[in-house]
Amino acid sequence: MINKLGQVMLYVNNQDQAVQFWTEKLGFRVISEENNEHMRWIEVAPAKDAGSSIVLHDKETVAKMSEGLNLGTPSLMFFTEDVDALYRDLTDKQITVGEIVELPTGRVFNFADDEANYFAVMEKK
Repeated sequence: MINKLGQVMLYVNNQDQAVQFWTEKLGFRVISEENNEHMRWIEVAPAKDAGSSIVLHDKETVAKMSEGLNLGTPSLMFFTEDVDALYRDLTDKQITVGEIVELPTGRVFNFADDEANYFAVMEKK
């Protein structure tokens, strides 16, 4: 039986720029990096013991290796305990953010990385 989500594969055009976005702007950490003759990938997470992580893959390399694979951006929902503080922080870092919206499940907003991939954040206290 599956008991947790381990990794999410995110296919990007520029891995170095993506690493910079996730680490410098969002405060994630590089958990591991692999660079071999076939491909390079970088695993990032909000903390070493986060339970799940994002693996940044080069979109062009993956497309050549796995024809027909869906290379679209996964729809990710992150959680925060203070949506207002995070919203201000991302805005101060000039990250594209949407409006904070009140939903029955909590307050949420979206943000975009440097390649215009959008993700969501929900307040969970």
